[in-house]
Amino acid sequence: MIRLTRGIALFGVCAAVAACAKKDNAADSAAAADSAAKASAAAAPPPPPAAAPLNDANIVALLDEINMADSANGNLAASKGTAADVKAFGREMEKDHHMLRKSGQDLAKKLNVTPAPPSNDTLPATAAKMHDNLTAAAKGAAFDKTYIDGEVGIHQFALSALQNMQTAATDTSLKALITKAIPAIQGHLDKAQKIQTKLSAAPAADSGAKKK
Repeated sequence: MIRLTRGIALFGVCAAVAACAKKDNAADSAAAADSAAKASAAAAPPPPPAAAPLNDANIVALLDEINMADSANGNLAASKGTAADVKAFGREMEKDHHMLRKSGQDLAKKLNVTPAPPSNDTLPATAAKMHDNLTAAAKGAAFDKTYIDGEVGIHQFALSALQNMQTAATDTSLKALITKAIPAIQGHLDKAQKIQTKLSAAPAADSGAKKK
């Protein structure tokens, strides 16, 4: 009986020691996890700084880049396009964006503002890649679709960019120029989307005609 009691007592001591050990291990694990989290946070790079707000010189430069790129693409579409709607739209883009570009350049001279693209400007590279894609596209339906799909994307981007520029611009004449351009860009986008829908429906219509 004494041995049994001692055994029970010893088991109780062992259980208590084991419980304490578990608590200590849990505490150690929590401390280690907390330490690792702190170390990870300390090692993590700081978030990138927010892009600097656009100034008037940045805005003038971006406007010029957008208009120059779309005028050049329109010139290519006017000569290389196949669908009548695509060729007409290309001529319109060449003319309208040339005029918008000239208006921006004239205003910059009047305000004595030297265009200065923002440090994170990727427009020239993007525009060059798009122009290269158009140049490489085979004349016909492939070119027409590539051009119009691109025009929808460009004008969606331009519309959003103009709205941001309108807020950022400080000169009232520059704000007025942007305000005047926004409806024109919206009109271009609406036309491009209509042509895009028409081009997308054309293969289905042709297929239906062949079945008949």
